[in-house]
Amino acid sequence: MTTLAASPPAPLHLSDEEMARVSQLLYRLTGMTFGANKRYYIERRIAARMAKTAMSDVRAYLARAAGGAEAEALINAFTVNETYFYREEHQLAALSNTILPEIIRGKRPGDLIRLWSMPCSTGEEPYSIAIWLLENWPLVDAYNIEIVGSDIDTAAIAAATAGLFNGRSLAKLPPEVLAAYFEPEQRHRRKIIDDLRESVRFTATNLVDPASVAAQGKFDVILCRNLLIYFDDASRAAAAANMHAALNPGGFLCLGHSESMARISDRFTLARLDDAIVYRKA
Repeated sequence: MTTLAASPPAPLHLSDEEMARVSQLLYRLTGMTFGANKRYYIERRIAARMAKTAMSDVRAYLARAAGGAEAEALINAFTVNETYFYREEHQLAALSNTILPEIIRGKRPGDLIRLWSMPCSTGEEPYSIAIWLLENWPLVDAYNIEIVGSDIDTAAIAAATAGLFNGRSLAKLPPEVLAAYFEPEQRHRRKIIDDLRESVRFTATNLVDPASVAAQGKFDVILCRNLLIYFDDASRAAAAANMHAALNPGGFLCLGHSESMARISDRFTLARLDDAIVYRKA
């Protein structure tokens, strides 16, 4: 029996007014900006969602996507999930060499240390943190370490929870690490072992929503890498305020290598470590 592939959605050409409506909706839902230079990208994804929901009128679709399940599906369609294990390894080195030794100066053995990866995409970053600490921080078993991975993309959260990864995601991991923390390859993917998979908790979170961030509790370290570049000034300021509120006093914030808090907020102090430049809550 021959199985026919699904036909691609018909091309969609949004008017300037419709483009503005889409951009405003996405901004309200995510804090991310999508301008006219992203027209083709936007039209393809809106066309795909309209085909999925069997809708032909743009305005009617946008009304439906303003909330509920379709708002979630629309967010998932527009998020970017580019990641892999041991990405920006220098920050992981800073975590084990400097940040955690500084954090535990105010804690006792057995105390809780909370680390937050936001956005966590499909899980490579928070699992990398867990693996790195097991491999590189001798005191990892002396403290109660909780790693939370969060993302606005619920499909990415589901993939992270499943813990299945392809060769591209795993390419930077040493062979001995692959052998220790992943099951044998099946159908070109490897599953992270259950003990490690269960050591990371995943949640859906919107970084520009104060209530959504507050629900995650307080953290000693936040890794928020390569997200602020998608925000405008107002969304960056909101995200910075929410992360500041989510950090314990003296907590650390790690941004992507091309990101800076300098023009966003004066609530953080720049910390130049041997391995990385990070920010700290006073």
